[in-house]
Amino acid sequence: MSEHKENDSNSYCQECKIYMCNKCEKYHSELFKNHHQYKLDKEQDFSELFTGFCKEKKHSVELIYFCKTHNKLCCAECIAKVKTNDNGKHTDCDVCTIEDIENNKKNKLKENIKTLEDLSLNLQQSINELKIIFEKVEKNKEELKMNIQKIFTNIRNTLNEREDELLLDVDKLYNELFINENIMKESEKLPNKIKISLEKGKEIDNNWKNNKLNILNIIYYYLYINKIR
Repeated sequence: MSEHKENDSNSYCQECKIYMCNKCEKYHSELFKNHHQYKLDKEQDFSELFTGFCKEKKHSVELIYFCKTHNKLCCAECIAKVKTNDNGKHTDCDVCTIEDIENNKKNKLKENIKTLEDLSLNLQQSINELKIIFEKVEKNKEELKMNIQKIFTNIRNTLNEREDELLLDVDKLYNELFINENIMKESEKLPNKIKISLEKGKEIDNNWKNNKLNILNIIYYYLYINKIR
């Protein structure tokens, strides 16, 4: 805008090919939201790139060539065979058209896209294969754990059964080899019976000595002795 002509330009619109100050940039971005605006660095010269025309003073020609030697955009007069002060500065350079570069970049971009697509496909296939491997490994792990549990369950059951058998065998063995509870109870009565027999024997002996022994007492004594044996 004319009222902003004293303001420094800080952006450029590629579609409109105009430079703008801060205020113009704001209005322009609101009116043309799809336009490409670029921030300008004061230390760089973007005029050649954005305007599309050669910056040489006497060359009002569109930039359609690119000098690979100097990495610079050129117009037809820049690569003219006739060299003057302004013309032919890039006559002996490696020059190609911008269209060639564009096509080359497009082809390279297509190759890169194809490479990335193939890489993405291969990567996805590898991921899927890896998932299958992980699933198999996990399945094998669970099966192995189950087999271990079964083995140790069987071992525990076998040990428990063997323990019960051994305990029964011990009971049986001791019941056969040693005195059982009834014998112990009967044996506990023997001292008392022996004591009674001893007293009876002394009593008979005393009666015998005193000539008071009765034949029935003698018979009773022998019967009693035979009974406790």
